[in-house]
Amino acid sequence: MFIFEHPERVIVVSIGMMLFGCIMPFLMAMQVVESTIFLNFLSFGLSTLGLFLGVAAVAFVRVKQGHKKDDEDKYR
Repeated sequence: MFIFEHPERVIVVSIGMMLFGCIMPFLMAMQVVESTIFLNFLSFGLSTLGLFLGVAAVAFVRVKQGHKKDDEDKYR
């Protein structure tokens, strides 16, 4: 997939999405931003999508690093 050519960027974007998904409900609870159905679903959706993208990007970084011979016998 072309989105995972630079997984570090995907991790940064996913962190931003999760932060938006956490900060917006807090601002809505403090009545700084008016709570609407659209903003509620947007914050939930971005938080969930950011979580899944972050997990996938971290997994892709691990797969991209490859399997080294040093990792095989750690406990021998």
